[in-house]
Amino acid sequence: MSEIPHTLSDYEEALKNTKSSVLTMGSIASENLANAIKGLLERNEDLCNDAIAEDEEVNAYERSIDKEGMEILMRFNPVATDLRAVVGAMKISTNLERIADQAENIARRARKILKKNEIDEVRLIEPVFKMAAELVEDSLRSFSEGDVELALGLYDRDSKLDKLHRQVMKTFTKAMESDSENLRIYLNLIFIVRCLERVGDHAVNIGEDVVYLYEAADIRHIGPSALEADEEE
Repeated sequence: MSEIPHTLSDYEEALKNTKSSVLTMGSIASENLANAIKGLLERNEDLCNDAIAEDEEVNAYERSIDKEGMEILMRFNPVATDLRAVVGAMKISTNLERIADQAENIARRARKILKKNEIDEVRLIEPVFKMAAELVEDSLRSFSEGDVELALGLYDRDSKLDKLHRQVMKTFTKAMESDSENLRIYLNLIFIVRCLERVGDHAVNIGEDVVYLYEAADIRHIGPSALEADEEE
């Protein structure tokens, strides 16, 4: 989609700074998620503590982006693509804040697990995390590069994450029945898997915002088929 150059350099700079803030926020949220899982897998409580402590920085970025966005809306009264860029950035920051919240939840659950005996089943978390982390990474890349196809592809990948989530949940549930001694560990692992599944959902939400930003199409609750329907009309 071609864009009309702005005549005000400070306007363009404001939009650029807001996008940069979103990407920085995304980087911190992704790192928090990685630290939470790494802390669990490597039994490193310091990494879990880092993920918990850094959540406040993500919250601060969300507040700052909301403030920047409102200032742009009030000062420049943007329309069309520029309006979607501002609103999209604010919506994406909300999902990034929620991803960081999930990372904090995982880290808190992980710290409880680290106080218990080590069990092999913890490693089942790793592939779930890998899929969720890649969804977040590519959702941010689709925003950074304006890659709508990449954003749309998140739907199918999230479905695969959901399937893996269900499989791992089933494994943990069966393990609880045969290994009551480690019941609390399995309960916390179940909550962690749920958190990772929600991370994937938030990544998809970011992809939806990217599609709205660059294609002016609202595909929430419908998926890529909504974009295809618009093209046929």
